[in-house]
Amino acid sequence: MSAFSLKMDIADNRFYTGEPSPLFSRQPAQQARRFHQKIAGYQPTPLYALNELAALFGVNKILVKDESQRFGLNAFKMLGGSYAIAQLLCEKYQLNINELSLDDLKSRIKEKMTFATTTDGNHGRGVAWAAQQLGQNAVVYMPKGSAQERVDAILRLGAECIVTDMNYDDTVRFTMQTAQKNGWEVVQDTAWDGYTKIPTWIMQGYATLADEAVEQMSAMGIARPTHVFLQGGVGALAGGVLGYLVDVYGAGNLHSVIVEPELADCLYRSGLKGQMVNVGGDMATIMAGLACGEPNPLGWEVLRNCASQFISCQDAVSALGMRVLGNPLGHDPRVISGESGAVGLGVLAAVHYHPQRDALMNKLQLDSQSVVLIISTEGDTDVKHYREIVWEGKHPAAQ
Repeated sequence: MSAFSLKMDIADNRFYTGEPSPLFSRQPAQQARRFHQKIAGYQPTPLYALNELAALFGVNKILVKDESQRFGLNAFKMLGGSYAIAQLLCEKYQLNINELSLDDLKSRIKEKMTFATTTDGNHGRGVAWAAQQLGQNAVVYMPKGSAQERVDAILRLGAECIVTDMNYDDTVRFTMQTAQKNGWEVVQDTAWDGYTKIPTWIMQGYATLADEAVEQMSAMGIARPTHVFLQGGVGALAGGVLGYLVDVYGAGNLHSVIVEPELADCLYRSGLKGQMVNVGGDMATIMAGLACGEPNPLGWEVLRNCASQFISCQDAVSALGMRVLGNPLGHDPRVISGESGAVGLGVLAAVHYHPQRDALMNKLQLDSQSVVLIISTEGDTDVKHYREIVWEGKHPAAQ
């Protein structure tokens, strides 16, 4: 077997307490899922068992939740945007979300609202989709360097889409200022002082996928995963999903690993310090969905208390994950996973091929009994770039 060494810095969380979060627990997640279940076309996304890959990598199970199949939107993000917008409208019109579907809501709305957001692509697409379903307006701002395909996907949903000349975090600030001037509602999955309600709803919406995964594992006869690998951008997905899993299984029964690109590793750096640390600059990683330099305080609290480890890795780790998932072993199912979707599996693959494989397996507490849950958060949302990596060999594993 060939061996190659990809950069992965692994930090143990020295500030771990195991304390669960009531905001991101089973009850709010199941409320969000009941709302999603009423949307036309809802079905749980597949949870695939990659048994032959697990045998190769020396673990018991590798389970991949394939969010490319979420409502035809090729990513999980609409779970957050749709739920938050629905909650916002329910609050405005004094309605009970447990009694309503999207169609019911649409019939109750008396005036047009405009929802504004910042996105690398997937979240904005989710907000645009929810606004379109409800007959509302959406204005979506994207950071510089955003792929045209991701812009076009938002425009096709009837939203306005503007690519700025700023990085993600500065674009968020610009969106906030513009929305305040125009009287728009901001639907953002990061939080700051005075802005926590909507990101809380978004994170609770994301947990629908975790509720599905727990149900699916149970149907497979799996009592619980031993490990979960979660992508860290601002930490909204990671916090929402980990909060739910900790409530279900207990923090002490779950080895949770938060994975980020080295150019935007704000959670990794925060994990080293035990407090939020921001990263600036262009953050020019292929993992566009994770190119965020400022942690979401709501997500960070869950991760600080309950994450086992943080990993900062180079882009080639994600590229490796994309190739492995797209070219399965034996009878394993194929998963089309984008740059931000594949990094968790990429870490497992990079460990397998590393010259210090045994030491890294030990560091991550992986062995032949391990059941590893991975969320592939997106499909090929930038088809051209996906093919450059998977077909043409961009960001090779071995130089």
